[in-house]
Amino acid sequence: MHLCMCRHCHKVFRHRMIKSVCEECKALDDELFARIEQYLLEYPNSNAIQIADALKIQPLEVISFIDEGRLTMVEGTFERLED
Repeated sequence: MHLCMCRHCHKVFRHRMIKSVCEECKALDDELFARIEQYLLEYPNSNAIQIADALKIQPLEVISFIDEGRLTMVEGTFERLED
């Protein structure tokens, strides 16, 4: 059994796999991920800071989904748009 800590409520719990959210906060986590996913469908070239600013969340929340493998990063070139 692994000792885990929920990233939302900071409750310590035991689970047979390493998890970052407790069962009580799973719905909150899924809703947050759905909001991020919807934003990325609308603005696909956004970075973590842009997503966090638009959704009024912390950039680390976006980065934690990347660390879990639920979101992926892509590298590319960006062109400056004319004013």
